This record gives sequence, C-alpha cells and structure tokens, in this order.
Amino acid sequence: MEHGYDRERIDALREPAVQKTVNYREFTLHFYRDLMASYWQKPFVLRYADALYASFDRTEPVIGEGELIVGRIADREFSKEEEADWEKIQKYAMAAGPSPFGQDSHMTVDYERLLEKGTSGIRREIAEMRENLDLTLPEDLEKDLFYASCQRCLEGVERFAQRYSQYAAGLAKQCADPGRKKELLRISEICAHVPKKPARDFYEAVQSVHFLTFCLSNKPLKPTSPQYQLGRPDRYFWPFYQRDMEAGRITEEEAQTLLDCLAIQINHRVPHGLSSGYMVGGRDAEGRVVSNDLTRMLMRVVEQVRLVYPSVGLCWCRDTPAEDLETAAKIIGKGHSHPAIFNDEVITEGLKRLGLPPEEACSYIHSTCVEITPIAASNVWVASPYMNLVQKLLDVLDREYSSMEELFDAYFAHIGEGIRENLIAEQKSRLERQRFNLDPLLSCFVRDCLEAGRDIEWGGARYNWIMPSFVGLSNAADALYAIRELIFNQKRWDFAGLNKMLAANFQGFETQRQMILREAEKYGNDADGPDSYVQRISQWIAAECGKYRRDDGFRLAPSLFCWVMHDVFGQETGASPDGRLKGFPLGDGSGPAQGREQNGPTAAVLSCTKWDHTPFIGGIAMNMKFSRKYFKEDSLRKMTALIRTYLKRGGFELQINVVDRDTLLAAREQPELYRDLVVRIGGYSDYFTRLSPTMQAEVIERTEYEL
Repeated sequence: MEHGYDRERIDALREPAVQKTVNYREFTLHFYRDLMASYWQKPFVLRYADALYASFDRTEPVIGEGELIVGRIADREFSKEEEADWEKIQKYAMAAGPSPFGQDSHMTVDYERLLEKGTSGIRREIAEMRENLDLTLPEDLEKDLFYASCQRCLEGVERFAQRYSQYAAGLAKQCADPGRKKELLRISEICAHVPKKPARDFYEAVQSVHFLTFCLSNKPLKPTSPQYQLGRPDRYFWPFYQRDMEAGRITEEEAQTLLDCLAIQINHRVPHGLSSGYMVGGRDAEGRVVSNDLTRMLMRVVEQVRLVYPSVGLCWCRDTPAEDLETAAKIIGKGHSHPAIFNDEVITEGLKRLGLPPEEACSYIHSTCVEITPIAASNVWVASPYMNLVQKLLDVLDREYSSMEELFDAYFAHIGEGIRENLIAEQKSRLERQRFNLDPLLSCFVRDCLEAGRDIEWGGARYNWIMPSFVGLSNAADALYAIRELIFNQKRWDFAGLNKMLAANFQGFETQRQMILREAEKYGNDADGPDSYVQRISQWIAAECGKYRRDDGFRLAPSLFCWVMHDVFGQETGASPDGRLKGFPLGDGSGPAQGREQNGPTAAVLSCTKWDHTPFIGGIAMNMKFSRKYFKEDSLRKMTALIRTYLKRGGFELQINVVDRDTLLAAREQPELYRDLVVRIGGYSDYFTRLSPTMQAEVIERTEYEL
C-alpha cells in the first residue's frame, strides 16, 4: 500500500467474500476439548477462561493474499479425528450445555477503552480491583473468580495476536514479492503491539478494533451468529487519522483502503442474512455535530466494497452538513442499499425518555438492523419477541361487534395479553441465561461489568432492556379501516360474511377483495382515515410497553421493524381484511404495505410521519424503492429533499433501494449473473438471489417510485 487507493486489491479481496460461508467450528472444537479435559478440576468460570485461552492458542491463524487487516476464522476441513471429536461435542457437551435462549452481539463494545489502554492496561486495572477485595466475603470471592477469568481471557487475545504476528513474519520469509513482504512485516509488527497495547496510529487502531471484534465473535457457549457492530468509527478513529495526516504518515487514499479492508473482514466474520456495520454522524456528548473526512469515507466504503456488509447508518440532525447527506444520497442513487438514514434527534430524545443522561443518549448504535442500543453499556435483547399484529386481529374476528370501539377494545386487550405473556417468557429466558452462561471477555468492554464485578450474563451491563417488535402495522391499520368502511359504514357484509371470505382466501370472492383494495383508503396515501389508525395502534403499543418500567432501570422498548419476520409471519397467516392473500408477506416495517401507495413518495412520507416515532427505540424501518430506470441527476436533489422532509417531520429511519423491476426479475431468472445484487429488506440488507421466493416476490411487489 503506497500512497494511493488500491482498487485492484479491494476487488481481489471482495470476490471470495461474496460467497463466504462463516462458521466457528475450529475454535469451538478446541474450546470443548480443553473444557472437557479439565472437568471438576476448578470452578467453571476459571475452566471457561482456560478453555478460551487454549482456543486462542490453538486456532489456526489465517492471512489471505493481499489482506492488510487480519484476523478471521480458518476455512479448512477437519481431520477424521477432529470430525469424530466434533460429533461427540455436539452430541454431549453442547447439547447438555448452556441455555440456547436469548441473544448476544446486538451491541457495540468499548473501543475507546481498547484503543486508549490496550488489553494489558485493562488487565492492570482488573488487578487493582482484585487487590481491594476481601476474599473471606462470599460476594468478593465471586468477584475475584470473575476478575481472574477476565484477565485470563484478555491474555488469550494477546496470545492470539502474538501468533498472528509470528505467522505474518513466517509468511514474509517465504514471500518473493518485495512489496507484499514489506506489508507482511508491517502486519507482524502491528499484531505484536495491538490489541495488547494502546494504538499508536491509524493503521494500528483499525487492526486493534477488528481483532478484538473477531475474538469476541468466537462464542463457544453460544456458537450462533455473532454480529457485533463497530460503533462510531468516525469518532474513535478520528484522532489517529488526524494526527497521521498532519504528520504525513498516511494519505486519505491509504486510509480509505484500510477502511475498505476492515469492511471486507466483516463479511468473513458475520454470516449472510444478518446485519453488521457501524454508524457515522450525529451529535457528540457536547452537542457538536460529528462530521469529518472519516464520516464520508466510511460511507463511501459501501460503494467500494459492494458487499452485503457493512450495514452503514448516517445519523442526521438539523445541523448535519449538506455534504454528508448528499454523499449518502449519491451512494444510494448508484443502486447501493446503504447508508440508511437515522434521525439523531428523534433517537436521542427517545433514549432520554428511557432514562439515559444526555451525554449517553448521543452514543448509540443500530445494533443490527434498526434496533437502538447504548454503546458499550448494554445487554439489550432486541426483537424479543416478534408479534404478529395481523394474526392478533384475526384472532378476535370470531364474533360480531356492535362498533369499532368494541373491536378496538378486544384487539388491544388481546395484544396487551400477548405483551405481558411474552415479557414473562423473555424474563424466564434471562434467568436461564444467568444460571448457565458467562462471557468474561465481552464483560471487559461493557460498562459496568468490571466496575460491579459481575459478568454481562449475570446482569453486569448498565442497560438490560427487552425490545419486542410488532410486525404488520400497516396491514392491521388497513384491515381495521376496511372493516369500518365496508361493515359499519357501508354495511356491505357482516363479520360472518367477512370470515367466510377470509377462510376461502377470497376464492370465489375476488369482487369483494377488489372492493376492499379499491374502496377502502390505505395507509401511505396521506389519507387521514387509515393514517389515524396507524397512529392509534402505535400510540397504544407505546403506552402499554411503557407500563413495564422498573426502578432498577428495566425498560420494555417497542419496535416496528421485521428483519425477515414479515415473510415468516406472512407464510403462517391466513388472508386478512385488508385484501392481503394467505401466505403473502406482511408489511415490511412502518411504511405502507406492498403496492398500496397510489399518490407518490411524498404522500407516503406524510402518512408515515403523522405519528410519534420517539417511543420506538427498539427500531422503526421505512423502506422506499425508486426506479433506477428513471433516476436522473435531478432525481438526486429530489430524493435528498424527500429524505429531509421525512426527517424534519420526525421520521425515525429511512432506507432506500434504487433498483428497477426488470433487474430484479432478471436476477430471479438468472441468479448466477446477479449474485452480488444487494437489496434492502426489513431493516437489513441481503443478496437478492439468496432470498426466499416469497421474499423476492415481496421486494419486487414494493411500489417503485419515479423522481
């Protein structure tokens, strides 16, 4: 890497990442081999830490050709002996082990602490904490065991980095290319220093952040799908970048290459179908707008790597420079599904309402899709669980109602019962996790685990909220409004007649279905009738969840996004009174249901901002699709104006696809030609050709706007 942006390198590195299959089998195998060998020899917290250290000591380092940022899982076949051991571990150790309940990695850790102190500095802090304990006290003895496990896990990370350093040096000795040899020696030098010690320059900072995240992603007690977010890199990388630029140690092009390499590594760390990335912009703790060269460079990563990750969010406030929003719009206009645009003012206000002080409310992350969690201080369970608002409505349509108010009362009572039951179930899962799980390495980077001497799985994090997500809002509102118009106002049929049509999936009742679709106004067209129903449902959900507040800081923070659950629920849900057929996906977020907008994008934006988004810190997603075919230079200005309108009216988050129907149809017919076509789904992005047939149909069916 010499001074310029290395396009050839990035193109070569991105290619294997498109089809990457991610698994953490090797690390997990080493962990359980060591854990089982030391059974009953010491307390489990220490056995866990020793086994984790052993995994870091034995897992094979991998450095791909041309990589500048290193640290990823080995992609190799098991030997017969390893395969046999793996089968035993799956059958016995993992099957009988810790609870599978709940979530992890929907968060950002304390990268500032890492970059400032290094893992060795954090170990020294822990040592000081241990010195002040009275081991004759049971509670202090428990803390001491926790601290000892934290120290051992940090030593494991340092050992792994050391092995990477040695491995890079070994590759350098064998390398005939002088340029690559120099790069490998630099990598060796960097891995010998970070993450053990504080980062000294931009390159070391980027490597340190990635390496820790990679190490955290090896979660042997819960080897699921780790998807840690990288937080706010335009904040914590900025001092390093600024110093290096002033000293002439790096160019903007070299820094961009490193950021692109970092982004590609996310695709080797996180399985496809999920979401992992970072946010830029917004305001800092002093109320200053964060906008610098890195803000824009980190967005440009999207168009340069052209992969499903990173999932990038631009946090907008009224003082955000026009250049930042225009940069985002230009990237989106080229057909990329990121950046998504988040309303910093709405989100910070929502976090303050949940009890965060202003200096913390500005430090948040879209923990995967659009769920908002406090950075470096949370163990929040997002989308826990999802609730099908359409099915809840169908459940109460089993009798006649004398008025809409009576129907609303029954509907809300049924939802409220579901919220309560789900909360009890989630809290039981929390208790189960606390009994059988621990994660001392992660606990070193989440406030207030070390300060409290308590593992994150035992309640050590500052914020331990639960975020239920409600799916099908637009369908439910449209369905209720159709009932009002066609049953109560026009008296076209009664509830028995409606249920007959729904049970038949409208077969033999297509005329009535078209009546529902045409004569009853739909949400998303700036029509006050159905829009008011969305407002009523959302306000009720926010108020009902708001009842579950405790003095210990617990909150139930609602969401209106779906990931893939609008497709899953749609397949499970029968025909609904809004005219939707059985099996078709529900609405994909807080926007109109697919194909219901008839009055253009401005009307959709107006409808979607008539209600208060602030309580929905669990996340709100609004998808819009614009025709690439009609996307001209002037369209960019119009789209930017539309985004500003949505945000100024209090919109939470907006995600845009600029793609045309013909391309999507062609990709469905010839997927091998479009394997890297990325589209925005219900809060996250994925490769279009890997979506289920129903999900592909849902994306194609979304209204395609012209600008």
